[in-house]
Amino acid sequence: MFKILVYGFIIYIVYRFIFDFAIPVSKASSQVREKLQEMQRQQEEAARQQQAQSQQRTSSSKPSVGEDYIEFEEVKK
Repeated sequence: MFKILVYGFIIYIVYRFIFDFAIPVSKASSQVREKLQEMQRQQEEAARQQQAQSQQRTSSSKPSVGEDYIEFEEVKK
């Protein structure tokens, strides 16, 4: 009878450990992993957008020949 009580207590402790500690920890770690991956995707997308915007600025800021661009030469006295 005592063995049954001890085995029952051990099974109860293992059950409580698994369902109160192990499973919540694994769920939390998977959620954190997913959030990190999502943040990385957002950062990569922001970097791509920033790169595209900087390329558009450099291409539009270069004056084309004949459009309001006058070459300047300094004249010394």
